[in-house]
Amino acid sequence: MRAGTAGLRLSDAQRLAWLRLIRSERVGPTTFRELLNHYGTAAAALEALPDLSRRGGGVRGIKIASRPEAERELDALTRLGGRLVALGEPDYPAHLRHVDAPPPLLSMLGEEAIARRPAVAIVGARNASLAGRKIARSIAAGLGEHGLVVVSGLARGIDAAAHEATVDTGTIAVLAGGLDQIYPPENEPLLRSLVLAGGAAVTEMPLGWSARARDFPRRNRLISGLGLAVVVVEAAKRSGSLHTARFASEQGRDVLAVPGSPLDPRAEGCNHLIREGATLVTSAADVIEAISALIDDRPAEPPRHLEESEAERSAPMGEPDDAVRSRILEALGPTPTAIDEIIRECALDAGVVQLVLLELELAGRLERHGGGTVSLI
Repeated sequence: MRAGTAGLRLSDAQRLAWLRLIRSERVGPTTFRELLNHYGTAAAALEALPDLSRRGGGVRGIKIASRPEAERELDALTRLGGRLVALGEPDYPAHLRHVDAPPPLLSMLGEEAIARRPAVAIVGARNASLAGRKIARSIAAGLGEHGLVVVSGLARGIDAAAHEATVDTGTIAVLAGGLDQIYPPENEPLLRSLVLAGGAAVTEMPLGWSARARDFPRRNRLISGLGLAVVVVEAAKRSGSLHTARFASEQGRDVLAVPGSPLDPRAEGCNHLIREGATLVTSAADVIEAISALIDDRPAEPPRHLEESEAERSAPMGEPDDAVRSRILEALGPTPTAIDEIIRECALDAGVVQLVLLELELAGRLERHGGGTVSLI
């Protein structure tokens, strides 16, 4: 069944294979999608990984998540009260599935239906002022009363204030680590209360994963992708909140910001966003007015080229020869290059180019960047 088909539910065996594939070495969301598109099922892609890595010039074997490892993660997630939601399933967040390279699997704890409601993200400074936390609570509460879910990152300061104000109306906490590795630890009671009240916690990271600095940008990308818009309340000039705003712009989301005193460094980021074109807001009414046309705009079905079927498929593409690989390697370099440009300049079938790029990536020789660009490592 196609992953874009309404009502898709993976079987237990398919879910286990999806989990093994995304937990395998060098397989990220984009690579996962390309593998599934090419091989049809996660099980078939898992079998192909060693050969792909070898063909790409890998000097050592690729680490593939084992079946027992995946089973242990699923069992532990079930004991925690959570579940894995796959891209294309009804409980997968509706707007997140339309971002560039959405996570194929999300670990979710809490109410499933909340992911289908329209949402707005609120982010801001961890060292927020009293005034900043107050306005964050006010905006969040007003959005909740209007029926909107509030999304944030469970961090200290603005994030926590936004969650606290919407425990009773619905809020989603996006984590940078596993569902059992809450950061900061003092917000664990807040997470428990919002989940018990009908909210949810989501992450793309496995159980037991402690968040590292490089995991927070991945989390911020999910925060912006889950909602219709991002509201920034207090943010320094260089902060994770501005990264979230940048992700929002790249994802086609509205960016809104609360202005602040030019004397407060925590307002510098918000004031900069407004100068760059973000919508100035000071209340929930301002936010609702800015996104009113989007609230009832139901997202379309996800792209229907992601496959997960045991049905008979056409014969797989043959292995590209060395001349083709050399031509593609010559087109690559340390500077990120658009895949479409490689296809055009090499005058090769898109499927052939994507297959060679998969080989190189699984061999540890290729890095993917935003906007469909790649570079040699």
